[in-house]
Amino acid sequence: MALQLDIKWHSLKINDVIEKLGTSMEGLSEEEAKKRLATYGFNEIKREKATPAWKIFVKQFENVLILLLIAATGFSLLIGEVLDAIVIFAIVIASALLGFVQEYRSEKAVQLLKRLAAPSATVIREGREKVLSSKDIVPGDIVVLRAGDRVPADVRLIEVYNLKVDEAPLTGESVPVEKNVEPLPEDTIVSDRVNMAFSGTVVTYGRGLGIVVATGMNTEFGKIAKTVQEEEKIETPLERRMNAVGKWLTIFALSVCALVALLGILRGYELIDMILWGISLAVAAVPEALPAVVTGSLAIGMYEMAKRKAIVRRLPAVETLGSTSIICADKTGTMTKGEMTVKKIFVEDEIVEVSGVGYEPKGEFYLEREKIEPSKIETLYFLLRAGALCNDAKLFFEGGRWCISGDTTEGALVVAAKKAGIGEEELSKYPRINEIPFTSERKRMTTLHKMPDSDKILAVMKGAPEVVLERCKWILKNGKRAKLTEEERGKILEVNEKMASEALRNLAIAYKEVKSVPEKLDEKEFEKDFIFLGIEGMIDPPREEVKDAIRLCKEAGIKVVMITGDHKLTAVAVAKELGLLSEEDNLVLTGAELESISEEKFNEIVEKVKVYARVSPEHKTMIVKALKSKGYVVAMTGDGINDAAALKMADIGVAMGITGTEVTKETSDMILADDNFSTIVNAVKEGRRIFDNIKKYLTYLLQCNISEIAMMLVATLAGLPLPLTAVQILWVNLTTDGLPALALGIDPPEEDVMRRKPRDPKSSLMSRREFTIFFIIIPVLLTAILLTNFLLTISTETTYFMTFDENELIEPRTELLTVMITCELMIAISCHSLSHPIVRSQPFSNKYLWLAIASSLALQLLVLYVPSLHEAFGVTYPTIEDWMLGILSALGIFAAVEIAKTVLGKKNRKP
Repeated sequence: MALQLDIKWHSLKINDVIEKLGTSMEGLSEEEAKKRLATYGFNEIKREKATPAWKIFVKQFENVLILLLIAATGFSLLIGEVLDAIVIFAIVIASALLGFVQEYRSEKAVQLLKRLAAPSATVIREGREKVLSSKDIVPGDIVVLRAGDRVPADVRLIEVYNLKVDEAPLTGESVPVEKNVEPLPEDTIVSDRVNMAFSGTVVTYGRGLGIVVATGMNTEFGKIAKTVQEEEKIETPLERRMNAVGKWLTIFALSVCALVALLGILRGYELIDMILWGISLAVAAVPEALPAVVTGSLAIGMYEMAKRKAIVRRLPAVETLGSTSIICADKTGTMTKGEMTVKKIFVEDEIVEVSGVGYEPKGEFYLEREKIEPSKIETLYFLLRAGALCNDAKLFFEGGRWCISGDTTEGALVVAAKKAGIGEEELSKYPRINEIPFTSERKRMTTLHKMPDSDKILAVMKGAPEVVLERCKWILKNGKRAKLTEEERGKILEVNEKMASEALRNLAIAYKEVKSVPEKLDEKEFEKDFIFLGIEGMIDPPREEVKDAIRLCKEAGIKVVMITGDHKLTAVAVAKELGLLSEEDNLVLTGAELESISEEKFNEIVEKVKVYARVSPEHKTMIVKALKSKGYVVAMTGDGINDAAALKMADIGVAMGITGTEVTKETSDMILADDNFSTIVNAVKEGRRIFDNIKKYLTYLLQCNISEIAMMLVATLAGLPLPLTAVQILWVNLTTDGLPALALGIDPPEEDVMRRKPRDPKSSLMSRREFTIFFIIIPVLLTAILLTNFLLTISTETTYFMTFDENELIEPRTELLTVMITCELMIAISCHSLSHPIVRSQPFSNKYLWLAIASSLALQLLVLYVPSLHEAFGVTYPTIEDWMLGILSALGIFAAVEIAKTVLGKKNRKP
């Protein structure tokens, strides 16, 4: 039975909301959620649908030149030139199919990436927190809201802890709205419904729970949204450059085509033949697909990155990745495994060691190597319980192993408590009634709990040891409160530094008991006069693969900087283990030191700093700004809501897929699905590969197109017969510009791709040297070879000023067609690498290139040796001499390209 959803939810009591939505505090069952999803549909605003396949195919014929060619072909058909018309039309369809395949792949890749980058939300179902795609949320779901989350649907709040929501996207209110759970009058306007949280708004502080009352187009945001939303087309810098190149070449090609066609008409060719010929040459020579090729390559590259756990959200980021010159990465969970385990506890001037690994709650406690029972040591037991109370993580057993939901650092405290026998039953005796949330700026968290058999309230604080100590006036010793002296403070900080130097991540725990709690908690007033309990030290081992990734970055000329909120000594210990710091290169800055120096001084030393410790999100923004001012292309990682500014400022903002907030993900250019530093490096490598392949594709395509145009122009100006017919021109375009060019676009990375210095994003696609060799010398040489071959095979009578017979041109054109195709296919092989000779570039690493070349040759042989095709293509059987000439020409042009690459290769070596 469908639920009644058109209700004034803000006016109802919480119990009434739960009852009317047929849910409970345990959430919906999976079975019930599936039923509701089928009834109410996906929780999404209707957007522009993906382009259907038939539209992509039809789009291939939207080019004016293609339409003109089809029209001219149709006219040829009407006047009796049936065979030519059929062949030309067949070639046009084949070319359109090739374009369709590439564009369809690109479209599919983009649609898949949209699904991968879709926002997620945390809900409670069957009593357990579960992260799922926001579109799968249904009415009646219990949604968990935390700072940094984007509210996934309209919810009636049922539990709040200092919850504040930025409602500017909906109401325009610039100040975050403080929320509560009390019922409101029915006529309360949307902007005043403080017991509701609306889809699309952002949680800026605190946390809460809410019951979903509306999804998709039924939300307040959905009601004011357009039914169809146009998505902004982002044009990349490379696309803009290709547009410019394409326009320049189009003007040149069309001018040549018009000139040659006009001269042909003046010299006696039929008008319709020359119109067909001119349009065919224009179709073959004009690179109208250049921007589309770039877009397609970038989109398919995004898909390949996604398969390797790097989800790129914006197309230009793929291009920028290849230019990245410095990576600023968070330590915890990115360079380290993020699998925290409490190994040492400092309590009552003693170090207690804890055994066990991971999240399995099995382990023993040792004091001076003697096994102890934590429950018999009052302060230790109190500390472990307090650490588990001031905590939002949950420990559960699933799929045959112990797992943590929530922050891994908090998870380690829960596991440590569980090892001491402190589980849910014990913790439930201390229900939480309020809290002051953790933020990167505060570096601490405080929770308030009712105490069993007492009217008092227990307040527990955990955070960075130096921060917690500042707010402590007392220390617990032998179960009694004692004055915390300056001497003891110094000793505690010394112990903290010693533990940090062992690569332990330390959290201090403190508490106090109060008689009552003010209605509004003031952190400055409340978070003082605490009683210090001790320090829990956690090990977070470095990821093994990160060492290799850092080494690879050094080879690629990419600097790596570690950023952490941890103690300086902890950061240094991990950085040394990863090979990030050396004896000569070891500058480390803390957040406090960063704030104490001037902007000018920081700009002077920023390039030398390898590690930043105890930093806040604001410091990240300072770091990015300083590095960009030095000309670096900066990649910056982040996970918290306050990291969004730094990610937005960076050239590549990288969000954590596992621990990152939704706001951070939405701000980012790329999301790491596995939160792994090495994934960033792999993405940079992929970015370089994609740029290389676009460059190979364009170099090959433009070399051949320029040569074709130049040959036709010179032949016409010299008074020679037309070297090729319209059908032959289109055939060359299909066999050489089709499959081989596409195959170059999916070349694997070259061996030295990560041994080159980063590319300057402001530099042109080709250096002056490359432009001279690939776009002047090689096209001139190829044009000369083709014209020489043509001249050698035509009789003297046909050479000058139209004294020729078309039948006499069949053999010369056959030979020229074969030479042109073999030469261009040899250039395709050579373009497998633009900087290394073919023998040094793993020539057989791209099987698709060889398949493409074999296919193109097979098609040409089919045309040459199937008699029924001779008339259609205007060819005959080639002689042995024709083949020898063709092979020698192809080898000659191949040798020229290889020599040119050898000259160029010396320039691109190790940075």
